[in-house]
Parts: sequence; structure tokens; C-alpha cells
Amino acid sequence: MAWIFCVVAYVYAKRRMEVRPVVRNSSKTVVKAKSQNVQNSRVWIGLCLGWATLFLASSLWAGSHSTKTHGYSFFGELNYPADFEHLAYVNPDAPKGGEISIWGFGTFDSMNPYSRKGRAAVLASAPFESLLEGTADEVGASYGLLAESLEYPEDVSWVRFHIRPEARFSDGSAVTAQDVKFTYDLFLEQGLVSFRALLGEFVQTVEVLDSKTVQYTFLPDSPLRDRIPTVGGLPVMSQAWFERTGARLDESRMEPAIGSGPYLLHSYEINRNVIYTRNPDYWGKDLPINRGRSNFDQIRVEYFADGNAAFEAFKAGAYTVRIENSSKTWATGYDFSALDDGYMIKKTLPDGGMATGQSFAMNLRKDKFSDPQVREALSLLFNFEWSNESLFYGQYARINSFWENSDMAASGPPGADELALLTPLADQLPEGILTDEAVMAPKSGPRATDRKNLRKASTLLEAAGWIVGEDGLRRNAAGETLQIEFIERSPAFDRVVLPFVENLRAAGVDAIYNRIDPAQYTDRTRNFDFDIITDQFSMSLEPGAGLKQYFGSETADVSVFNSAGISSTSIDALIDHVTAASSKAELRTAVKALDRALRAYRFWIPQWYNATHRVAYWDMYEHPDTIAPYSLGYLDYWWYNEEKAAALKSAGVLR
Repeated sequence: MAWIFCVVAYVYAKRRMEVRPVVRNSSKTVVKAKSQNVQNSRVWIGLCLGWATLFLASSLWAGSHSTKTHGYSFFGELNYPADFEHLAYVNPDAPKGGEISIWGFGTFDSMNPYSRKGRAAVLASAPFESLLEGTADEVGASYGLLAESLEYPEDVSWVRFHIRPEARFSDGSAVTAQDVKFTYDLFLEQGLVSFRALLGEFVQTVEVLDSKTVQYTFLPDSPLRDRIPTVGGLPVMSQAWFERTGARLDESRMEPAIGSGPYLLHSYEINRNVIYTRNPDYWGKDLPINRGRSNFDQIRVEYFADGNAAFEAFKAGAYTVRIENSSKTWATGYDFSALDDGYMIKKTLPDGGMATGQSFAMNLRKDKFSDPQVREALSLLFNFEWSNESLFYGQYARINSFWENSDMAASGPPGADELALLTPLADQLPEGILTDEAVMAPKSGPRATDRKNLRKASTLLEAAGWIVGEDGLRRNAAGETLQIEFIERSPAFDRVVLPFVENLRAAGVDAIYNRIDPAQYTDRTRNFDFDIITDQFSMSLEPGAGLKQYFGSETADVSVFNSAGISSTSIDALIDHVTAASSKAELRTAVKALDRALRAYRFWIPQWYNATHRVAYWDMYEHPDTIAPYSLGYLDYWWYNEEKAAALKSAGVLR
């Protein structure tokens, strides 16, 4: 329509420029009239083309109207307005200074956290920031960090990020749109295979519009809800650094790439420690989203070969904060003088997040796990109730769902809303999916070996063709034993896995437990060279395309997160329903259906969770009265009390 208006305007103005006969006696009059006619016509041309241009611009603007905002949430409103002063859960006046120290397991041989090669140091990703950042008191919301604002149309076919003018890398160079594009290209070409697949599914083009503006245009069939968070959450790295050093993203190296974050690598000793220091020239220290955060001058990570050695070192003051993951240690180990004398704090703090999905994961790439009857039988032989009472001092609850401790966990038989998604896939899903209750973890009696469950497991194994031979071991028709190896790197799991192994052997399974060093463990798990490992399927309260990293067919043999190697077209279809959900109600239904289907495959043996943080620390740290629901935040928004630290040092209990 606008183009038609332009053409009509031009033709009309052109015709007015044509000289009409003027009946006058004087030739001067004719020339004057002609000149006036041309002048008036030029005015008409200008006016008409101006109107046409305005009409065209108006039409184009109306067709591509965009929202410009300080943050993004696909569902609902943002908690924080554009002019917010600080996050609600921080102390905006928290003092800066001091050191906090924690422990790391095993060792490290790389400062590159974005490569499968090598074992990256704890917090190796700390120097890097992204365009957007989430908060610890909202689900699915993110706010501008490197980006001061973002802009996108109603159909989210593209997003434009406007980078803050003051944003700087640690070497003082400006963060530019070209750095953003370079980092995207770097991840696409040299990132983890599963990560490359994810980016390739979303982005059609990346354009640098000017030095501080970058635009991502999305593929039309990419999941709508995850478009902006996926690209907005990418770390941003310095193109100049990579070009100067010739480094690659997929290599193991001890020289970290420079970032724009508040912390820098200070020093390290392999097998001993790594130290990060707060950048005094950090560009973003005064941003509202950063007020009251990154309060420690130094973060130190001390490495230990096992949890017992680490605990003894903590008692001696070798490091100062410990998040306790051993129920036995929490129940019986904190009886030393530093705690009794008031030099140390031991407390539980609320954890509003979901369970971590910790479980024994079976490697479905192995033929021995192909029969669901075998998988169900193995699950029956892990006695959580006995473990919780005898080993964990009753501190844990059982995990049943991948979304445990949330309203997205499937329960009972499926309702009509779930059936609408499951019914078209019923012939591809485990039997009973449409009528049975959601699969729950089996319950066991108070003895280490539950005889009832042992009989059930034996029946299932026989039905799967694994028959007990004269030596008491189960064999298939080819005479192969049902050998299952558990690999583990932490001695803390010995007391958990060994009774499980004994139960398996009682059922005729040739089960073995192999504790290996951390480097070997990393290599074997990354190459899927294992039968069963303990893993965590950490889900989100607003899950999206990242589910493909854990359960998608395309990632089954490449993603380190898809440890079980699950590959199912029906699961892929349910993941698509999750990513396509346009409301929270639709999302909840789709997640429940997916959760129900995943549990029906029985490829995991769920372990346990605790809805609190168990924290111990030397009494020289403080935190807000209210802990953020989704993050304990001890490295983020806690702070150092100099007077308390001086008192500990003067008492001679800390160096």
C-alpha cells in the first residue's frame, strides 16, 4: 500500500510539472508562468513524496513494532523495574574485603571450563559474564548485565542487545558487539558438540549493527521461549585475546581467557589450590544488579583427595566455609573444640529449590540394560529406607521425580490434559503409561536386604532371560554373566554402594564396585565407558531446550549431561511440547507428561535429597537474614566481618 501511494504521488506531481499553454501577449508572462508552475509542482513533489515516505515508515514500523526493556521473562512480569536500586535479597551496604575459602575434590589441570579436554579448576568460569543474568529469587527472569537493554518484536523473530558503553574486559578494553558475535562463532565452531547442536537449532544469523549493538535472528522453527535466554546467557569473551594468543576453545590450557567479570585468576598450584582475586577496576561494580555482591577480595579453593581429608583440614582452619554433603559427618563429626568454643558456626538454612535429581544412572548404550525388566529389577535392590536410617541418620527424603519438590512432578494416573499429549505417543512409550500411576521409587524394609524385593527382582531377571547358573551368577542364552560395574571417585560413597552391590550379588548379578581417581573418572564418564554412575539430573522450574542436553536423541552419544544415553522419539516429542508451551499451565502439563514418561523408562535409580543447606563456617562471615530461595549465595552475597576475623586470629585459632 505504501509503495502504491509513492507511485501515485510521484505521477501526480510530475504531471503538474508539465507546462500548460498560457494565453498572454507577452513572452515574459509565459516564461514567468512556466517558472511558477515548475516551482509549485516541485513543492507538490516534495509534499507528496514526504507524505509517502512517512506513510511507508509508519507501515514498516507498525509491522515490526518491538519492545525495548531492561530484562526479559517469557511468562508474566519482571520482579524488578527498570529503575531498581538493588536485588531484594542482598545487603546493598555489605563491606568489601577479606578472603573466603572452600574445598575442591581431587585436582585440576586446566583453566578452560568450556572444553571436554582436561579437568577445569573450580570456578574457572568466574571471570566471564553474559549479556543477561538471572537472579536468585525469580524463575525464568533475566536482566541486563553486559547489555543495558534488549529489544525484540512480538514474534521474537530476532533480538537486539544494546551493550553498556562502560562494559570492559579485565585488560581495560571495551566489550563490543563484535566480541559477542566472535564468541558465538567460537562456541559454534569449537564448543562442545552438544552445545554446538543447541546453538545451531536456534540462530539463523548474528549481525553487528554497530560497535555496541548486536542482533540475533532466530530460525523460524526454533523454540520460542528459549530464544532470548539461550543467546543472552552465552559468556562473552575477548576476540583480541584469542587472536593474540592463538588459543582455542576446545583445548586444555592453564592460561585463562580474559573476561569482564568481577574476579580474576590470581595464582594456582596444581593438586593444591587455586586463588581468584576481585578486580579493583571491575567495570560493573556500581550496577544495581551487582550492588551488595562479589564482596570478597579473594576466593581460595583448597584441593583434597577425599572428603575425610577435606573435613579434617576444615577443622584445622585450612579453609573457612564448608557446605556439608555427608549426613554422617553432619550428625557425628562436628564435636571439636572450635565449634564448642564458639569460633565456628554450624547451621541449616532453607533451600527453596528442587531436588538435584541425584541418582544411579544406567548406561543405556550397553545391551545389558536394554530390557526394562532388568532396569526395574536393579532398582528394587537398592534399599533407600535402610540406607537413610542406618547411614544417613534419617536426614534425607527419597527422590521420585525429575522435578521433585515442585508442582511439576507427575503423580497418580495421568489426567485429561496429560493424556492429550501422551495418547498419540502411547505405542512408543512404556506399557501402561496411559493408565498406571506415575512410577515411584520402590520401598524396602528395615533390613539391608529386603527379601520381598529380592524375590521380585529375581522374577524380573528370569523373565528377561538371565538365569542363575551353578555358580550362583545369572547368565543369558549366550552364557554371558550379567556383570555390572559401579565406578565412583569419592570414598564417601563406599558405604552407600557396597551394600547395594551385596544385594545385587544376592540376586545373582555379577556386580563390582570400582573406585577410581578423579582424572580417570572424568575420562571414562566423558567417553561413556561405564555401566552405572552416580549423576545429577538438575532440572529447572522453567525447563526448555536444555532438556535435549539431558534426554534428547540427538545428544544421546555426545552430551555429557545425557549420561544415561536415553534416545526415544516419544521423549523428543514430549520435550517439544515443553519448549512450545506458551503459558505456565501448558508448561506444567507438558513437564508432568515428560516426567511421567522418563520415570516409566526406569533408566535411573533415584537417590535422596535434603530441602536445607547444611553449612559450617568459621565465625567471620555474615549473610542477609533472608536467604534467596534459589541460591545459598555464600560466594555471591555473603560478606567478611573484619572484626570477627581479627578476633579469631588473635585467639590463635586461624592463621
